[in-house]
Amino acid sequence: MVSPAIALAFLPFLVTLLIRYRHYLVLLYRAVLVGWLRDWLTGVPREQRAFQYLLAHAIPGDPRHVLQTFDQWCYHCEHLSSVGPIKGRIVERLLYERAPLRVLELGTYCGYGTVLLAAALPPGARLYTVEANPRHAAVAEKVIRLAGFDEQTVELIVGPSEEVIPQLREKHGLSKADFVFMDHWKRCYLRDLKLLESHQLLADGATVLADNVLFPGAPHFLQYAKTCGKYRCKVHRASLEYFRAIPDGVAELCYTGER
Repeated sequence: MVSPAIALAFLPFLVTLLIRYRHYLVLLYRAVLVGWLRDWLTGVPREQRAFQYLLAHAIPGDPRHVLQTFDQWCYHCEHLSSVGPIKGRIVERLLYERAPLRVLELGTYCGYGTVLLAAALPPGARLYTVEANPRHAAVAEKVIRLAGFDEQTVELIVGPSEEVIPQLREKHGLSKADFVFMDHWKRCYLRDLKLLESHQLLADGATVLADNVLFPGAPHFLQYAKTCGKYRCKVHRASLEYFRAIPDGVAELCYTGER
């Protein structure tokens, strides 16, 4: 039995922790607990609930309005782990600067990033997007088509990235990627980057962007990118999607070739 005196002694420490990490506690509540509870109560996954909201409020064929409606849902209804509007502007700017013709996305999830990328593609470009979860891919497919992109512009590939990447050239016709956007499991970033290298799928000067490298973080990926000698690397600092108080960043790698 803890005495009241000991409990009181720890009270300032606990209050300090709560104040310091309050934003992370809110994230845990909104992104995990609320989602799980509503999944259980409604029997409808949160991704499908988000798509139903899009159907009710987004303008079909208008990618910008689809993204804005997604943002409204995530700010005011439920949190979804998409790149979001703040980091999305970084991705858009780099896409417009590089004007890539062959773009690869790892981690489609609900299709937010896919719509963002597809809307910024130059004429004649093609986007290949990979999603491991068939349930998420089914929602993403509907979101992509709702935004007005057909299969000639966006090809959705369902399967684990470690299985899809070795097949991209022969099965899907992607000889080399000019631009890669990683937004799947952070622990897979380094593995998949090395897979892209070993299968010679990165064009000379290719841009590789990786989301969430500061939170939840991808330290091994960043260390490799900075020390292997194959990339010029920098991190664009921003905030976590839909949580301005939590720092995050997007890593930008420029592939300079094998050493």
